Amino acid sequence: MNRHWLIALLLTAICAGVSAQRTDFLGRSHLLLGGDATFYIGDLNNQSALSVPRWGVSAGLHTRLDNRWSVRVELSYGKLECTQDYIVRRNLSFRSSLMEGAAVVEFDFRPYGPGATESRWTPYIFGGLGVYHFSPEALYTEADGSSRWVALRELHTEGQGTSAYPERRPYQLTQLCLPFGVGFRCRLGKSVSLSAEYGFRKTWTDYIDDVSTTYVGSALLSAEVENGGLASIMADRSGEVEEGYVNAAGIKRGDDSLNDWYSFFTIRVGFSLETLLGWTRSKRCKL
Repeated sequence: MNRHWLIALLLTAICAGVSAQRTDFLGRSHLLLGGDATFYIGDLNNQSALSVPRWGVSAGLHTRLDNRWSVRVELSYGKLECTQDYIVRRNLSFRSSLMEGAAVVEFDFRPYGPGATESRWTPYIFGGLGVYHFSPEALYTEADGSSRWVALRELHTEGQGTSAYPERRPYQLTQLCLPFGVGFRCRLGKSVSLSAEYGFRKTWTDYIDDVSTTYVGSALLSAEVENGGLASIMADRSGEVEEGYVNAAGIKRGDDSLNDWYSFFTIRVGFSLETLLGWTRSKRCKL
């Protein structure tokens, strides 16, 4: 059996499943489109929750289980950034793109839905599981005055993976997170809803900003890191504030007692799948 027949059989099975479940599923589900403000929480901003907002977008699917409980799956893309270190002399900074996929369960405090007995608005809480990808960079100025963004992970700025610090493993750029937070939603009409939400993401890394433990010194980085000269410059930028100042190995660079977090403030518009796709009800699914 060639691949065209396999594709045809797969599409037939999907169409059959959609035909069987479509009536209920379409009526209970919304396509979500959102705009996000993203916030970084970590070593460079003294764990401030709402500093340096950056912007993002999201899209997802929301399905009601009953008039209190619902589930949501969503993809989000945004930026995290801190360009002004709260410790001026340390003078570190970073930016990172952020891609997240999450599945959450939501609980409405009021019965909510399109029925006559349900409320048109409700506050809600949510929690779930997500996976995210980040990639910290910092701006490096060349001798000729030109600037470029440098990826920090491969520079091993805190000695990750070197012989002197075997316990410091290179951090993974794709990791799990726990999304949770609060929101408010309302129905604008039979087919359209609006929600506003603020949610935290608990992570298990202290390296979203590439800052966690101590300085390791330029001698180690120059000897064991492939681009050791650049690594030394990006690891210790205090000399850009106070000429000639260098932090010795072992001096505190970050606070490894607290992991980094990030958060989203999101405004979403939901469009009923019943309205978007209901016109297909009377049509057979054909190949």
